[in-house]
This record gives sequence, C-alpha cells and structure tokens, in this order.
Amino acid sequence: MEWLVATPPVVAILVAVKTRNVYWALGLAILLSESIMVGFNPLLGGLEGINRAVAVFASPGNTRVLLFCLLIGAVIAYMRDSGGVTAMVERLKSTGFVRSQRRAAFVPALTGCAIFIETNVSLFTAGILGRPLYDSYKLSRERLAYIIDSTSSPVSVLVLLNGWGAYALGLLEPYGFESPVATLAGTIPWNLYAIFTLFGVFFTVATGKVIGPMRRADSRIEAPSESVAEATRSMYMWLPFSVMVVSGLGFMWWTGQGNIMSGSGSQSILWAICLALAVAYVLLLVTKRFTAAELQARGFAGIGEMVAPVTVLFLSIALGDSLRALGTGAYLASLTEALVMPALLPALIFIIAALTAFMSGTSWGTYGIIIPIAMPLALAVGIPPSLMLAAVLGGGVAGDHCSPISDTTIIASLAAGCDHVEHVKTQLPYALIAAGFTIVGYLAAGFWLV
Repeated sequence: MEWLVATPPVVAILVAVKTRNVYWALGLAILLSESIMVGFNPLLGGLEGINRAVAVFASPGNTRVLLFCLLIGAVIAYMRDSGGVTAMVERLKSTGFVRSQRRAAFVPALTGCAIFIETNVSLFTAGILGRPLYDSYKLSRERLAYIIDSTSSPVSVLVLLNGWGAYALGLLEPYGFESPVATLAGTIPWNLYAIFTLFGVFFTVATGKVIGPMRRADSRIEAPSESVAEATRSMYMWLPFSVMVVSGLGFMWWTGQGNIMSGSGSQSILWAICLALAVAYVLLLVTKRFTAAELQARGFAGIGEMVAPVTVLFLSIALGDSLRALGTGAYLASLTEALVMPALLPALIFIIAALTAFMSGTSWGTYGIIIPIAMPLALAVGIPPSLMLAAVLGGGVAGDHCSPISDTTIIASLAAGCDHVEHVKTQLPYALIAAGFTIVGYLAAGFWLV
C-alpha cells in the first residue's frame, strides 16, 4: 500500500484539469494526504488539514511571499488606474523600440532573462511590463505566462549566480568533491531542459508560431478598446516599477552582506514591494492624480483582485508541506533503486525529478530529495557528477512547468493575469517537447560516457 502516498497529487491534478477548479483540487488533495497520515480517517484528516494550512504562516518566507503577492495588486492598480501603464506603452511605441508584435513579444522574454537573481522578481517584472504590450498587440495573456514562466526558472538554473546556485551548492557539500563550485558550474552545458526550453521561447517569439492549445488562446483575443486616460504620465508606471526591481536587487545584496547570492529573496521582494507601494502612493498624491481617500480605495481594490490567485498559492504551499510529511517525494525517488543499466541513469534521474516536482509542486523540494540520491549513484557507477546534477536541476524545472500545483507556475499565471489552468494547458506541449529532447540527449550522454 506504499503507493498510496502518490495518490494526493494525482487527485489534485485530475480534479484541477477536469473541473478547472483549482481550489477544490488542492483542498481535496490536502484532505486525502492528511487522512492517509491519520489512518484514513477523513474527519481527523480535515482537522489536520486545517492545522497544516495554519502552519504555512509559521514560515516567514511563505508569509512574505503571500504578502508580496497581495501588495503587488495595489501597485498594479495604481499603475493602471492612473493611466501610467497606457502612457508607458505609448512611450515605448513612440520611441520606436516597440513597433511590431514581434518586438512587443521580445520585451518580457528579454526581461525574464535579464533578471536571473530571483524568480519571483523576474516573473512579476516581466509580467507587469508585458501585460499592456501583449494587450496592445493582440497577444494572449496565456502566451505571456508561457514566456515569463519559461524564461525565469530556466535562466536562474543556468546562470546559478543566485539563490538556486547557493542552494544546490549547499546540497553538494557533503559529498567530498574537490571543487563543489566547479561541479555546479559543470552543469551548465548539461542542463538540456533549460537550454531547450529557452530555445523554444525565443523561437516562438521570433517566428510568432504557436502550437496546441496556445493557438486557441490566441484566437480568442479581441482588439483592445481605445480609451484615452486623462493626465497620464509614464512616470506613474516606470518609477514604482524601477524602485521595485532596483531595490529588490539591492536588498538581496544587503541581506547577503555584500553577496547577492546569499541574500534573502523573500525578505528582499517584500521590502521592495512595500517601498514601491509607498513611492507610487506619494507620487500620485503629490501630483494630485488622486486624493488620499481615492488612493486608499483603489489600493484595497487592487489587493482584493489578488485574493483568489494568492489563495491558490497558499493552498499549494500547504499541499507541498503535507506531501513532504507524507513522504511522496521519497517514494518516487526510491523507484530508481530498481535500475540495472547505469547508462540509463541520467535520463531516469531527470524523469524521476520531473515526476517528483510535478506531483509535489516544488523544484527546490525536489532537489532536496533527489540530489542526495543522484550524487552517490553518480560516484558509484562513474557518471560525471555534473551530468547527474544537471539532470536533477532540469528535471525539477520541467516538473514545475507541467504541474498545476507548482508555486512558480501559479505565480506566473498571477503575474501575467491569466487563468491558471489555461496557463498550464497552453504551456504543457512546449514543456513536454523540451523534456522529450532532453531525455533523448541524456540517453545519448549516458551511453557515451558510462
């Protein structure tokens, strides 16, 4: 009956896809997971599920991310309602920097690649900047979600001069490598999923060609209605926007005591959004765009718009904690023990990491489970450690991209302002194609090197 530990995430995924109700999907999965741990008693499972949800706020990092996602709603409302977004789009058009659908599509892709220090900052920055451009040039929000989701994590896991690299480096320390940094750096050419995914993004942006459900999403786009916003100033968007990005990176450097890789991402983004919110409020008040009462009302309205997606993120975090306590990831990882052909290990480790992230909704949690298994295996059978580590890192991102319960996928939907289930459905073909090429590449590498 050990296989039962894998059923809660399966239930979540099936219910989410079938009913398109992510709240029910996550809630039922939490109930099932907790019920299994208390001897299949649904009443006790429900009570423990409530406790599990409350425990989400025991983590300062979780609380900061949830607060950030709520407060950014107020900042977006200030930018939008003041006419700053409209003015910023017109400014980009008038300068000639964005004068075509292809140029508009490139902006969030390049932004997502440039901000590799923190994935949430990358997602929200590229999403906020991309929304008005994609609307103006009749590009779907689902396409925007795919672009920002498929640049932020792949770039972060390739560049590694960030929290991702620091975390992976910490997991490598116990294995006695002469240079853990060199081992980590050696993953860059072997991280095939990240490379194929980025290639897919820029091919899509450059050609404008889309596949699968993304075509239907694009076909639903209607021409934006023309509206004139009085007294619009692009400063209402770019100033708080710049404050958020620059201060976020600055706070990463500060909290890392001069080392941006060691900084606290969750603390930095919360401080940054609070500072950006204060700047936007004062700017609109001083320029008399709105009164204090109007700013208060619009700010709370913006926060209200974020409650539904933030609830999904909250439930996703609770489910991830529950699945770790249940041992779902450890069970999936144990499936590698039956392998007999060492040459298949890189491909299999990639698949197991992807399945673990897909069913748990967390790439970092996957790394904590799979790296302690993959590294001893690599050393035992003579597989280059960098190759195995790259398979784990890429597999975690691949699973995240396919999972409707992944926190980064949820945040990408939130940042792009599109339906979450639609984002997962439209991104899935691209993720599976990149994963397919990756598996073939790791099979070739395994037979070549082992």
